[in-house]
Amino acid sequence: MKKVLALFLVSILLLTACSSGSKSKDTSGEVKDTNEITVWAWDPNFNIKAMNLAKEAYKSENPDLNIKIVENAQADIVQKLNTSLSSGTIKGLPNIVLIEDYRAQSFLQAYPDMFYELTDSFNAEDFAPYKMAPTSLDGKNYGLPFDTGVTGLYVRTDYLEKAGYTVDDLKDIDWKKYIEIGKKVKEATGKQMLTQDPKDLGLLRMMIQSSGSWYLKEDGVSPNLAGNEALMEAFKTYKEILDADLVKPVSDWSQFVAGFNSGDVATVPTGNWITPSIKAEESQSGKWAVVALPRLSENANSVNASNLGGSSWYVLNVPGKEKAAEFLAKTFGSNVDFYQKLIKEVGAIGTYKPAADSEAYKAGDEFFGGQKIISDFANWTEKIPQVNYGLHTYAVEDILAIEMQNYLKGKDLDKVLEDAQKQAEEQIK
Repeated sequence: MKKVLALFLVSILLLTACSSGSKSKDTSGEVKDTNEITVWAWDPNFNIKAMNLAKEAYKSENPDLNIKIVENAQADIVQKLNTSLSSGTIKGLPNIVLIEDYRAQSFLQAYPDMFYELTDSFNAEDFAPYKMAPTSLDGKNYGLPFDTGVTGLYVRTDYLEKAGYTVDDLKDIDWKKYIEIGKKVKEATGKQMLTQDPKDLGLLRMMIQSSGSWYLKEDGVSPNLAGNEALMEAFKTYKEILDADLVKPVSDWSQFVAGFNSGDVATVPTGNWITPSIKAEESQSGKWAVVALPRLSENANSVNASNLGGSSWYVLNVPGKEKAAEFLAKTFGSNVDFYQKLIKEVGAIGTYKPAADSEAYKAGDEFFGGQKIISDFANWTEKIPQVNYGLHTYAVEDILAIEMQNYLKGKDLDKVLEDAQKQAEEQIK
C-alpha cells in the first residue's frame, strides 16, 4: 500500500512539473501579457502622434492597460507582416497595426484568419462609405477607418488675382477649365500650375476614382485597363496638362514640397494630409485657399471629389485582441472629443461622420484666409466614390508608369492600355 501511495505521489509531482514547464514556455514564447497591447504605425508627426492622443484619451476608460506604440517605416511593416503571416507565426506581432487602404485587401484575402473581426466594435454607418470597401471582407469589418485621403485643389489666391481670377472661378470645375485657367496664370505670373513626378501616378488615381473607376474590376483582382473610359480620359488629360507646359517636374518628396513652399507653382492637387506642409511656409499665410478637386470633363460619372492615400487600424488575431478592439472602439470608433483633438493637435481629418459637427471642424483657418477648410474637406469626403482597391494597386501602377511614358512619346492610347492589360494579366495570376 505504501509503495502504491509513493508511486501515486511521484506521478502527481511529475504531472505538476510538466504542467509548470509548459506554462513557462508559453509565457516566454507565444503568449503575451494581455494587460499590454502593442501598436505598429509609421510617421511620428501624424499616425504615431494620433495614436498617442488615443492612448491618452483611453486612460480614463482603462488606466491599467499599457499601450506600447512602436514606430516602423511603412515598408518595414509590410515586410514584417508578410514574413510572419505567411509562416503562420504570431511571435513578435503587434496587437494593432496601421495598414494603408491600397494594401489592405492583399492582407485580408491572403490571411483572413489572422485578423480579428471588428464588426461589433463600431457602427460602420458612422464612417464615410468609401472607407468600408477596403477594410471589409465577405461582409465583415476588420479595419477601423482612420484618416481620409480626401483630395482638394490648393490654390495661390495672389497668383490667381494677377491673372484676373478669383477662388470662385476654380470651384467645381473640370480639368479642361483647369488647363484653360492654368495657361493664363502662367502667362501672367510665369508660374507653372503643379509639380509632377513621372514615377508617381497619384494624379491619375485621383482622376479615375472621381469617376468611381479603378485599375481593377469590382472583384479587386481582374485588371481593368483596356477599354476603361475613365482611365483613357485621365491619360489624355495628364498629357494635355504636360503639353500646355503647366508642370514643374520633380523626382522626390522634398522637391514636391519645395515646389509650393518656394512659390514655384500656383496649385497643389492632392490629399488633405499636405496641409501641414503647405502651412510650414508661414510667409505665405493668407495667400492660399482650397477648392474641390476638378472632375473629368467627358465622364458623366466623375464628381468633384476623390481620394489619395489614407489608412486604417487593424487588430491581429493574437492574445489581447479583445482589449485592443475595445481600445480602438472607445477612441477612433466613437470619441468625438478625441477627433477634435486630432484636428487641433495633429491636423488629421478622420472619416468619423459625427465628428463633422464638432467645433474643431467648423473653425476657420487664418492661413487660408479664414476658410473653414476642415468642414469643406469633411463635406467632400462624403462625396468620394467607393471603389475596390483590390490586391494589386501598386503592381498595376508600375506597369502604367512605363506605358504612360510610351504614350507621351507618341504610342497609340488604345495600344498603350491593351499592352498594359496584357502585362497586368500575366503578372496577376
